[in-house]
Amino acid sequence: MSQSGEANRREASASASASDRVSRGGYPHQMAIVTRWMDNDVYGHVNNVVYYSYFDTVVNTYLIRQGALDIHAGAVIGLVVETGCRYFAPLSFPDTVVAGLRVTYIGNSSVRYQVGLFRNEESEPAAQGHFTHVYVDRETRRPAALPATLRAALEPLLVRDADER
Repeated sequence: MSQSGEANRREASASASASDRVSRGGYPHQMAIVTRWMDNDVYGHVNNVVYYSYFDTVVNTYLIRQGALDIHAGAVIGLVVETGCRYFAPLSFPDTVVAGLRVTYIGNSSVRYQVGLFRNEESEPAAQGHFTHVYVDRETRRPAALPATLRAALEPLLVRDADER
């Protein structure tokens, strides 16, 4: 990100209302992710593209550990169709990032995840984002109903009446 891009990001984040942020306790599942030296960019903080890899990591690790996703042979796979992230404070190596995960929508073939990224022990997010998976048949790539095991794994993460932050 260029210096002017970084300045614009900070300005936009500063104008974001603190009430739009979900604190650490608002995420039913949390996972520590250790930053790597290579995650930092030339400006000394984690590059914005790496945040999306943290999102993928927390969601897919959770689903695999719950037995709800078989990345090698499962008949149904999730494809990302929408994503977004708001940045509030920098992360940098050697921080530990705690990725909080919750679900704000479960449909017939789609799921909307919300992820908060927290620096070390901080309770307010350094970044907060979302993405939507549409689950499809692995072979045809056509939408498929969520398998019962996937739905069962997602239910404990569902935050009812969550506004879309």
